[in-house]
Amino acid sequence: MNWVVWAVAAAVVLYVIAVYNSLVTLRARATQAFADIDVQLKQRHDLIPNLIETVKGYVAHERGTLQAVVETRNAAIKAQGPAEQAAAEGALSGALGRLVALGEAYPDLKASANFQQLQTDLADIEDKLAAARRFFNNGVAEYNAAIQHFPAVLFAGIMGFRPQAFFDLGETDRKALEAPPKVAF
Repeated sequence: MNWVVWAVAAAVVLYVIAVYNSLVTLRARATQAFADIDVQLKQRHDLIPNLIETVKGYVAHERGTLQAVVETRNAAIKAQGPAEQAAAEGALSGALGRLVALGEAYPDLKASANFQQLQTDLADIEDKLAAARRFFNNGVAEYNAAIQHFPAVLFAGIMGFRPQAFFDLGETDRKALEAPPKVAF
């Protein structure tokens, strides 16, 4: 009878260890996915000064648009955590959309090989960034679900597992990105 109690206790301990290890793995996967987003954001942030310099040569009187891109880029670089970064990156995407729209208004700029290459690079980075966001949000969804499943929910909070936030642009930023950019002269 004594050995039955020990066997049940050992089974419970082994189960808790297995659940703990799986939660650690899921949390690490979500953290790594967020780091992938950071890599794509850094590439985008590094591309922006080149894009601005190219546009400056053709569009000297569009200082407001250029300044908005610089300001939103700086805010995006300083943002911390998924929620703050998502808001800052949404604003930056809107500013970049207005900057790229200038290419349509200025035929010489649109014809510039450098501008075209930068636009291509930016589009490529945006695609990779969207994929990284989806991967991160999927990892967060798996992790959040795992800590809420029974019986993990009974001890996940005690062991320090807290729900993570999704990388969500928010309704306001999502609508701004879906709207066509406005170019005023």
